[in-house]
Amino acid sequence: MEVQIEDPILITRYIAGDERALEALIDRHNQRISSFIYSKVNDRGITEDIFQDTFIKVIRTLKRGAYNEEGKFLPWVMRIAHNLIIDHFRKNRRMPMYQGSDSFNIFSVMGDDKLNIESQIIKDQIDTDLTFLIDELPADQREVLIMRIYKDMSFKEISENTGVSINTALGRMRYALINLRKVISENDIILTN
Repeated sequence: MEVQIEDPILITRYIAGDERALEALIDRHNQRISSFIYSKVNDRGITEDIFQDTFIKVIRTLKRGAYNEEGKFLPWVMRIAHNLIIDHFRKNRRMPMYQGSDSFNIFSVMGDDKLNIESQIIKDQIDTDLTFLIDELPADQREVLIMRIYKDMSFKEISENTGVSINTALGRMRYALINLRKVISENDIILTN
């Protein structure tokens, strides 16, 4: 029975120069990562390309010493793969070129579920990014923003629920939006598909 070396030990060995440690990591997680990528892109060639790009990013991060081991190697690699999948869909907006006529429009009979899947992946990523950004806001601003945007409460209702004046609630919302825009701008974050 072969003893399996844990990921953190393999990572440490790879950083120290043992190329076989990286090979072991790739072999261990190949199936799961490849299956994940394929489930999103539904193309073997694209899956292989994204898999290779994922591990190029992993290697560069490890070589730079920028990886912070917290026992979460696989989730970290899956996140890299997920981001590369989104990048792939954003870069490769492929719309079929058809000419319609006054009597017949090809788009009235044509459907493409892949576009819906692509849009859903991008939407999920945007939601995740936005949630992270909102969580970084000061508590009073975050509370007002969540009540207004996600709970669809009026500023009067927010005022009553938080015990502050309507003007204070308006001010907190304004500052929350200013702070979000600032972080988005400074970090070149794209929250649209």
